[in-house]
Amino acid sequence: MIPVTVRVSPRAARMALRLHPAVDSVELVLPAGASFAVALGFLDGKRGWIAAQLARMPPRIAFIDGAVIPVLGRDRELVLQELGRGRQPVFQLKAASIEVTGDEASLARRTRAGLADLARDMLASKSRALAAQLGRPIAKVSVGDPHSRWGSCASSGNIRYSWRLILAPEPIMDYVVAHEVAHLAEMNHSARFWRVVAKLSSDVDHARTWLKRNGPQLLRYG
Repeated sequence: MIPVTVRVSPRAARMALRLHPAVDSVELVLPAGASFAVALGFLDGKRGWIAAQLARMPPRIAFIDGAVIPVLGRDRELVLQELGRGRQPVFQLKAASIEVTGDEASLARRTRAGLADLARDMLASKSRALAAQLGRPIAKVSVGDPHSRWGSCASSGNIRYSWRLILAPEPIMDYVVAHEVAHLAEMNHSARFWRVVAKLSSDVDHARTWLKRNGPQLLRYG
């Protein structure tokens, strides 16, 4: 049985269901004042839709020895290296592999941490370079693991990304960076905002289509 969370949204005009591939759950969004009994009936009537969506969900790929993980769009084998005497734990990204020293119990955690560190360094560098083109300051660049967005930009100048962008081809990462940096100039999604994005990113339409098609798979790693 898949977990269902309920969220009341004052901005919602009607009931809606959202699937979250990252955590295998369904969110039921209700308008303010909605009847809980009616909501349960709505949910019950959507059982077939939920089952169909779950069946289409990409498979989960665990961070285990031998797993194939894309980094910057290139498949690499995750290899567990024994932690010998005097050796420090190391995360190494190589042309065809990701080598992580340590024990099996810590492999997933170390892999995730190493990928997140790599993502943060790349995203921060790219963000500051594009912000310089706009003449806009960035306060801070960080990474997290949000379920429904690839990045966000606050009016304070703080930009936060999903670490999972490191799993996408680099041009896709570049587009997301352009999108968030553009918010430093236009804190909206107006026509002026998209013109700024187009100046900073070479292929907006391709990147948006790629994320729509492949984004759910990125959420299934780890």
